[in-house]
Amino acid sequence: MIAIDTHTHSTASGHAYSTLEEMARASHEKGLTGFVLTDHSPGMPGGAHLFHFYNLRVLPREIHGSLIFRGAEANIINFDGDIDLDEEVMNHLEVVIASFHVQTCSIGTRDDHTNALLGAMNNPYVKILGHPDDSRFPYDIPAVVKAAGETATLIEMNNTSLSPHGFRVGALENYKMILSECRKQGVMITLGSDAHFSTRVGETNYCEPLLEELHFPQELIANTSLEKFLSAMKISL
Repeated sequence: MIAIDTHTHSTASGHAYSTLEEMARASHEKGLTGFVLTDHSPGMPGGAHLFHFYNLRVLPREIHGSLIFRGAEANIINFDGDIDLDEEVMNHLEVVIASFHVQTCSIGTRDDHTNALLGAMNNPYVKILGHPDDSRFPYDIPAVVKAAGETATLIEMNNTSLSPHGFRVGALENYKMILSECRKQGVMITLGSDAHFSTRVGETNYCEPLLEELHFPQELIANTSLEKFLSAMKISL
């Protein structure tokens, strides 16, 4: 269903189990065009060192027949929407995901979480809101979707959140509301596997039934083709 997986983790994330080469082989074997390497930023326990992100520039664009894009999953660390990567690092990256994690941000009120997401989207380097589906971090969905449209930030639909082994609370019901609002406002989404092992790269099997149920328009999914992905991320090959 997707050409580019926008959310993947390698061994550099500390709790993922495949090398970049293993992920690239899996991506190619599954027929993907490529994937974004979005290892956890330093604030996550066990996350990648800053030097990891600086040095992604040494990677070739293509490995084992799969395009590789340089990214990071950064942590939202407060209710102003600050993240744990600085501008100098992000300037080396092509895709930055901003995500809530209970390990790196305290749980606040609905207004706190809304302000944090709005603040994160005001960061020009942030391209995607990661797994905005956890009921532990409730927020004003219409307001956040509206801001996503205004800032050209993609809303992620996270396959791992929807899996039987997912640990985020209320993801299915939350995605029904999020996707309905995105469709209503014409705001684009991206499908991310959140793979922490090579066999999971490119998986959207838990996303697809809900997209079909809601008759979500294909034109609002940014990573179903390389061209749509490059346009949404403002990347030139």
